[in-house]
Amino acid sequence: MTHDPERTRDLARTLARRRFLGVAAGTTAAALLGAHTATAAVPAAVPAPQGHRRLLPPGRLGIQLYTLRDQTGSLGFARVFEELARYHYDEVEFAGYTQGSAGPINLAQLKRLLRDNGLRGVGSHVGYSSTDPNAYTFATNLTQVLDDAEALGLPYVGTPSSPNRYGDTVDAWKRAAEEFNTYGAAARARGLRFYHHNHAEEFSFATDDPRIRLYDVLLAETDPDLVFLEMDIFWAYVAQYRFSRRPDDTPAPFEPLDYVLKAPNRYPLFHVKDGEHDTAEQDGYRMVDVGDGDIDYRRFLATVNRRKGCDPRDHHWIVERDDAVDPAANPAGSLSTAERSARHLRGLRRQEH
Repeated sequence: MTHDPERTRDLARTLARRRFLGVAAGTTAAALLGAHTATAAVPAAVPAPQGHRRLLPPGRLGIQLYTLRDQTGSLGFARVFEELARYHYDEVEFAGYTQGSAGPINLAQLKRLLRDNGLRGVGSHVGYSSTDPNAYTFATNLTQVLDDAEALGLPYVGTPSSPNRYGDTVDAWKRAAEEFNTYGAAARARGLRFYHHNHAEEFSFATDDPRIRLYDVLLAETDPDLVFLEMDIFWAYVAQYRFSRRPDDTPAPFEPLDYVLKAPNRYPLFHVKDGEHDTAEQDGYRMVDVGDGDIDYRRFLATVNRRKGCDPRDHHWIVERDDAVDPAANPAGSLSTAERSARHLRGLRRQEH
């Protein structure tokens, strides 16, 4: 019989979850959830993908838990992780370590829940700075941030905050880049990697020199061995729509994928977030579940995976939808977003030529 590593991992996950939950035979996760939430019905589990021509590298599908913040805040991490395992996610990226009304939880318990559900923690979003000296940020509490990431066994810890702490001039971003280098060095000393996650505004232009794109300052002024990047693909394409011309209206087109191809080893993490092109929106796109929008993820993954000298296993593809908890924008609910997005990405196949 041919050995199938993914099938073996799925079986291990199932056995681990049964041991953890102690659920009697025949009891389903959907029944457990139904007694505790009035949100949309829990989707069926994603079927285990078949074949060996998948576009998504094995073991590299993750989700940013901000997408599911309503569920972790009411049901708790244990039941959310159970669902993510059913959808065949491999990894999660944290956006905080508390679970609201589900009750207190410590990092040791959280790490055990990951293990029991066959998941890995791949990273964590932490604020860059705050006017509150007691805030949990890199600027105010670097040691604790790194302690917590290390306790959870995370390989990456980073910030989704803009580097505009000191303004949007070239020198202001150079100053922020210097601090990012400091955080990166401190992370590396712990065996971790520090990263920055972009939104659209990073691709805007310096207020004191409209010829210069601020993201280019960040890349040039940070040490590539200390500061890594998580490209949020949706926000990068929003930026392409919004900042394709300089303030003086001269053309300044750019292609987000080109940034990755120039330095693929600086981009270990990606946010896979889809959008439907809509010029009535200021951003030019309206968020939707992955696979329902206009961003060509087949092309994006295939191009990155084919890059010479680039090992596909070095990249992690993390589902996120910022407004998944908004009933008006997403009436099917955040669990449906997690399920449908995983189904689409795992279903992508390499195109044969």
